Amino acid sequence: MDDLASLRRTHGPVTRGRLVGDLTALGLTDGDIVMFHTRMSAIGYVAGGPQSIIDALGEVVGDRGTLMVTCGWNDAPPYGFTDWPQAWQDAVRAEHPAYDPELSEADHGFGRLPEALRRRPGAVRSRHPDASFAALGAAATALMADHPWDDPHGPGSPLAKLVTLGGRVLLLGAPLDTLTLLHHAEALAVAPGKRFVDYEQPIRFGGQRVWRRFRDIDSEHGAFDYSSVVSEGQDPFEAMIEDMLAAGIGRRGQVGAAGSYLFEADDVVRFGVRWIESRLGAAP
Repeated sequence: MDDLASLRRTHGPVTRGRLVGDLTALGLTDGDIVMFHTRMSAIGYVAGGPQSIIDALGEVVGDRGTLMVTCGWNDAPPYGFTDWPQAWQDAVRAEHPAYDPELSEADHGFGRLPEALRRRPGAVRSRHPDASFAALGAAATALMADHPWDDPHGPGSPLAKLVTLGGRVLLLGAPLDTLTLLHHAEALAVAPGKRFVDYEQPIRFGGQRVWRRFRDIDSEHGAFDYSSVVSEGQDPFEAMIEDMLAAGIGRRGQVGAAGSYLFEADDVVRFGVRWIESRLGAAP
């Protein structure tokens, strides 16, 4: 969409001040710890781009608050590189750079905001290469510390700490299926057929570049086969959140031109675990 069309759709530029007002009206407040997902194109023409959004969020949550995003690692070796010809594998193992929390770019598929936030002075990024998160604010270090190498969406993860610390989740024009916190619900849920992935990635450990093997739920294709409990073509996270909203959980509002949602992290995880276990059945 060109800039003029975006301006018309939002009744003018979406400024930092307007973002602050809209976010406050949605229910975000001083001292909040909030993980946010953003689709900038849905908001309209944001004067100043990602930096204005981060500044507005920071202004609303204040010095006592914290902002959190999911990052991943844009240039991580693919899980399946171990199936490549041996010479290719050898080349990757010999020279692929190790994950560096300060230098490795956030996954471009998550949009511009995660990379913009993790570059902010004072931002803290977790140590896990494939499932990294970043945070900025008073609770950043506590959220990111000691990210488990295995089961990185489960207990002890930044997602688990977000729940423990009374955090919230904001979908700022982002689709319902982008709510990463539901991967924590998948990690905790006890139901048959849970799917896992094992993969190798290079990290820095003890001052050395080493290859480490990791194990996690299959967050890319789904930790469970949901085909029997969702409509054809429907994303299971979207189905969970629609049911959550129908149950009166979460707040809806508009930020710029974007339909947006604010959830309590604990509510999301509790509902997600119940939804998975009740529909897929408890594991024997």
